[in-house]
This record gives sequence, C-alpha cells and structure tokens, in this order.
Amino acid sequence: MALLKITLCGEPVLRQRAKAVHKVTREVRKLAADMLETMRDSRGIGLAAPQVGVLKRLFVAEVPEHPAMLFIDPEIVFMGSETSAYKEGCLSIPGFEGEVVRPERIIVQALDEKGERFQLEASGLLSRCIQHEIDHLDGILFPDRMGEAGKALIREFLAGRRKVG
Repeated sequence: MALLKITLCGEPVLRQRAKAVHKVTREVRKLAADMLETMRDSRGIGLAAPQVGVLKRLFVAEVPEHPAMLFIDPEIVFMGSETSAYKEGCLSIPGFEGEVVRPERIIVQALDEKGERFQLEASGLLSRCIQHEIDHLDGILFPDRMGEAGKALIREFLAGRRKVG
C-alpha cells in the first residue's frame, strides 16, 4: 500500500463528474487500499477517488462504530425527509469547517471489493459521510451546500493558497 497525494480545492479534478467503474479489477482494489491508508494517515473518515486525482466513482469510509467500507459506483436510492445540521470538514479543504444540512437517513447501493452489489441503510455520521463522498464523485464540495457562506469559504481557502511575489 502507498500514501497518495490528496488533491486540494482549486484543482479542476474536484469539479468534474467521476466515471463509473463497472468492473472491479486488481487495480481498483489497490487504489481503494491506498485510499484507505491515505485517509487514515490524514485522520479523515472518508475519501473519494477524485480527492486523489482519479476520476472514478468510488470512495472509502470509516466512521466510529462502523468498519472500513468501500463503495464502488454508489447510488443513493432513498433519502429520508428528516434533516440535521453538522459542521463538516474535508481533506481537500484542510483547516476549514462549515455547517451543512443533509438528510439524516439514506439508503445507498454500491458494489463492494468483490464486485457484488449491496444495499446499506445509514444514519447519523455514516449517512453524512456517504453523502459528502458521493458529492465528491459529482464534482460538489461541501461549501457548495452552504450557499453564499460556502462560496466565501472557498474564496478564502483559494486566496490563502496563492503565493505572493
């Protein structure tokens, strides 16, 4: 396994829609293992392929009280009507957090590391993590869900990354 470079806000790959995987290969499993190691090393709870510069529809997630999971070609098939606000962060926007309102409960379908389809009902932090990572697969960053406050957050982050002189 290897640590991968995390792509930061401002890189075009984070704004593109990732492509379907369709077939789980040895390369896909290796990418997922490297992503999991990278996520853990960075102290994150989720990491999507575009965040390591790969435009494939897959992500890894590991939240307290849930084992590490791989989601390939994920699709949310149900969103509950009850929502909650939570302060989110992102490995691609280090040091920034913002309150995002999302559905509290979802049902997601995806392929696992063997290429077998599974369905999972998630709530709480796992639900939020899954929604956040699927947003990455669609080129959406968490500040986009915050309206004008989120746009300001992204501008602030990008301004702080520019070198002067």
